[in-house]
Amino acid sequence: MNLSPIQLRHELHKNPELAFKEFKTTELIISSVKALPGSEELIIHTPFPTGVLFEYKVNDAPFILFRADIDALPIKEENEVEFKSTNEFMHACGHDVHTSILYSFLEEVLKKRPNQNILLLFQPAEEAGGGAMEFYNTGVFDQFKIINAFALHVTDEYPLGTIASTAGVLFASALEIDIEFIGESAHVAFPGEGKNAFNALRKFLDENDKLSVEYGDKIVFGIGKYESGNVRNIAPGFAKLEGSIRGLSVEKVNEFTLRIEELLKQLKKQTGVDYKIKRGAHYPEVIVDDKLYNTLQPVLSKEFDFIDCGLKMTGEDFGFFSQKWKSFMFWLGTSKGERYGLHNPKFLPPDEVIEIGKSVFMEILNSISEN
Repeated sequence: MNLSPIQLRHELHKNPELAFKEFKTTELIISSVKALPGSEELIIHTPFPTGVLFEYKVNDAPFILFRADIDALPIKEENEVEFKSTNEFMHACGHDVHTSILYSFLEEVLKKRPNQNILLLFQPAEEAGGGAMEFYNTGVFDQFKIINAFALHVTDEYPLGTIASTAGVLFASALEIDIEFIGESAHVAFPGEGKNAFNALRKFLDENDKLSVEYGDKIVFGIGKYESGNVRNIAPGFAKLEGSIRGLSVEKVNEFTLRIEELLKQLKKQTGVDYKIKRGAHYPEVIVDDKLYNTLQPVLSKEFDFIDCGLKMTGEDFGFFSQKWKSFMFWLGTSKGERYGLHNPKFLPPDEVIEIGKSVFMEILNSISEN
């Protein structure tokens, strides 16, 4: 069935899938692309269980890569729309829109047949697990000479159609981190008989606040989840926090993490509560190539409101690709007055941003092809 980009967006939004489980999402993307006129000239690469890479080749020159992410989040949607999520997950980060923009762009490429080799990647697991690196490690890109990579991210921080980017580091390096505090439970009437893990967690947070002041705006340690205790009259012997450390580079994030470990060692001596640190996915910083920025900024400014937004502490898996190839990534504004923010159960970009995103990608393609 030949779906329009908006129809594809609605289908994706109704049926979101989490990282590394985007099986039906991948099937829908492939079947939709195969239904497009001219799609028989594409080569389809599926080296990973989810996600797909489409190859458009017209000559022996190098390739440029355009990427969209396809996974959703474990968030229950609060919007009341016809295409509302039908399960407990949600495209609360706009990946349904990213996918539909890239699909619309691919449709336009097949219509206009530019004299430029293009790879179009629908990438799994941006939200968790480092899908960019996993897909890259399949070796599928080894057969291509890729000179540039491009991606966008929607946001309601900016008005509809606004482009925001910067030269150098656009998005921070981001490390997922879990810390467990392991003590001994005791009845609240006899606190001396145990080692209160929650108190150790609380003291850690106080010391971490002091450390964060030392680093200023160069590091952000955001903690979104805490757990501890089972019943009201037992002091907990276990506590846990889950968060994310953001910084200007992988090295700075690793340096801060080592300081965190030193804090935990000191607390163990003071309280007797042991600890475990688990590192999750660590995304490199997203680097916008200076030359690409200086080439594209004046071109895109002619058609769109372009803002130099500077560094954002947002983490983005595209950072892995930006370490491999000279890249350009940008925010694409979606707001028509509303402002909920990413990962919010009410985040819902309007459908018209799909056409805008496709037009930006076409402007980039035309500009790069001319240079």
